Amino acid sequence: MADRVTALRYTILVLTLSCCSWARDVNQPPSASPDVPPATLELARYLKEFSSVRLEPARMDSAPGIALVFEGTADLHYYAKPETAPAPGFELKVKGRSDLFTIGPAVFPKWHIFTDSLGEKIEVFSGNFVVFLPVALPENSSAGAGSVEVAISGIACTSLACLSPFEKTLHTTIDLSQSESWKQITLESRADEQPIAAAQNYSIWFALLLAFLAGLILNIMPCVLPVIPLKVLSIFEQAKESKARCVALGLSFCLGILLFFAGIAVLNIVLRLGYGAVFQWGDHFRNPIFLIAMSLLLVVLALFMFGVFTITVPSSIYGKAAPRKGHAGSIAMGMLAAVLSTPCSFAILTTAFAWAQTQRLPTSTLAIMMIGVGMATPYAILTSIPALLKHLPRPGRWMELFKQSMGFVLLIVAVWLLTALPANRQPGVMYFAAILAFCVWMWGGWVNLTTPRPRRRTIRTVAMIIVVAAAAWLLPEPKSYIDWRQYDRTLIEQTVKDQKPVLMEFMADWCITCKAVEKTVYHRKDIAELIRQKGVLPMKANTTLDDSPATIDLKDRYKEPGVPVTILFVPGQTEPKRFHGLIIGGDLKKALHDLPDVQGQSPY
Repeated sequence: MADRVTALRYTILVLTLSCCSWARDVNQPPSASPDVPPATLELARYLKEFSSVRLEPARMDSAPGIALVFEGTADLHYYAKPETAPAPGFELKVKGRSDLFTIGPAVFPKWHIFTDSLGEKIEVFSGNFVVFLPVALPENSSAGAGSVEVAISGIACTSLACLSPFEKTLHTTIDLSQSESWKQITLESRADEQPIAAAQNYSIWFALLLAFLAGLILNIMPCVLPVIPLKVLSIFEQAKESKARCVALGLSFCLGILLFFAGIAVLNIVLRLGYGAVFQWGDHFRNPIFLIAMSLLLVVLALFMFGVFTITVPSSIYGKAAPRKGHAGSIAMGMLAAVLSTPCSFAILTTAFAWAQTQRLPTSTLAIMMIGVGMATPYAILTSIPALLKHLPRPGRWMELFKQSMGFVLLIVAVWLLTALPANRQPGVMYFAAILAFCVWMWGGWVNLTTPRPRRRTIRTVAMIIVVAAAAWLLPEPKSYIDWRQYDRTLIEQTVKDQKPVLMEFMADWCITCKAVEKTVYHRKDIAELIRQKGVLPMKANTTLDDSPATIDLKDRYKEPGVPVTILFVPGQTEPKRFHGLIIGGDLKKALHDLPDVQGQSPY
């Protein structure tokens, strides 16, 4: 996407001014491309974006040759010029080779301008386009048939990320004696295009400096700021001890940061060498488990900021194990700070990692580690020169207020992460977060070190049981075995008129009992199988809004006061069966079982 180093510079400038870029990667599941013929080679794929190529004999201006027919989505693009490619040599290149024919230079179509997410304008090829390779027989040659090898190389990018550079080879056989029957193609001239100004080409050392600055900026991300008071508090405590211990604990904190980025670098190496893929910053945000874990971790940390619970160690244990736990705790705190930087640093780290993927492995590994070095440097300086601590504000009430205010920042980030989850999983996770917060309060607020041990164990065991039970109930992905239709009054009337059964579940998004009915009744495989077997038309009647057709009919047509209620129209009966309340599974199953079977699958 233009010059990656230039984009990184612009991103750093924006983040320096705004402190955090609340960019969000839309959580979309991967989607397969349409079926392609066996002769088609897929060059690149990222989420829903893909591009493939196939070879066809063709003629252009009466000259025979081979047409490379590219087909794909508009957002996935190849670079047309080396000046604006992520790195020199990564523009789209096509070259032919043959032992029999003379292969001319590739003729490319007219490129178009693509504006990436950072506002850079670049010359690209994307979507469906054709590249032409002229083919001719050498002088004094009469042979007509022969094989051709076509090499294609470059790098494919989307508006979100760049993929690993590729080099592919295709083979085909052509017979020039048949060229008169080949398809005629025309490529639009590029003579009227004005080239984009070439991006400035920076050295690798300047790029690494920008990666270092990117790491520095991570320390002012709203997601990382809540960790700073914790670290400042520990630094004040360390200042009372020896300088050597202060330096050692500070370096342990830096080591935790570096270990996180070292893990990312190792993952990048494994993916590129073992699987030919690249690590895309943001892939972890497509994993619902990661999003749920991060959001719940932020909720717990927010409770810690609010003082709902504290982490204390008995003095008898602390006196024996403080040195060991001090270093381990500092490393863990450093890793936590690096992990917490990921939600708020999407724009800067996406750009940095996209640039790193276009480099050789040693360079990309060094660039990734340089981000960690930049993030760790302030702490290394602060703890290595204890005299600097004198310039820090003295501890007081301001620190406690700042700490609590950072708790609200963590809650905002937690909610933001939850919005990236699929809509059907958000309510369950939010309910669980509230239960988790209550249990954390039980754990830390109901007992302390002076509480008798049996009572402390009992309370905390109950809290753990509640958390485990709530997690088992609320966190699994809801699975619907019923192919619900949205409420349609006309379709219901026609189906009832045709003497076919109709099942309507009247519910609302704000109705907790409706959620319970959904889980206990309509997530049952036996009831879903009966609905299919009996040919029942299942209708989801959402009454969340006052003016929705389902809400109006619930009051005016069916005379029901509220939800949840399930209404079953049985063929041959004038009045439908109605099921109210929470425990309706048994009665509904019996009513469905009494319906006549239909042949084959349900028509709905």
